[in-house]
Amino acid sequence: MAGRRATLKAIDWLAFAERVPPNQRTMFNNLKTRSDAISAKLTSLPEKPVAIDWAHYRSAVAKAGMVDEFEKKFSALKVPEPVDTKTALINAQEAEANKTATAYIEASKARIAQYEKELDKFRNMIPFDQMTIEDLNDTFPETKLDKEKHPYWPHKPIADL
Repeated sequence: MAGRRATLKAIDWLAFAERVPPNQRTMFNNLKTRSDAISAKLTSLPEKPVAIDWAHYRSAVAKAGMVDEFEKKFSALKVPEPVDTKTALINAQEAEANKTATAYIEASKARIAQYEKELDKFRNMIPFDQMTIEDLNDTFPETKLDKEKHPYWPHKPIADL
């Protein structure tokens, strides 16, 4: 039992609670309550199961060879521990998710830098009510009309309108 207890991972309930949306708070509280109850039950169990007092059963059971037979079968009984086949798969998924999250964070930082530059441009530009057409075309080149290529109003291809 001690080996199992040592391998259990501690849950950081405060960090977990920060990620729970408000509409799922009751489910989270139910999960925590149930987990605490199971943990308390596990810690209340002894390290090793209580040894069976075969001598007591030999004196209490009337049939002579029955207790010896049960003791022999009980000694021969070996309960196999389940083999962990999913941890490697979960660790691989976690590594892939971490890699994806890191790539997303880097892309987000690049977008943030680009948006900061645009925001800086908007903060430092001349107010619209004080701009001339030349200032508008310098600040926003996509608004410039090409009167040589499209000499008639609206001076843009119809498809671009």
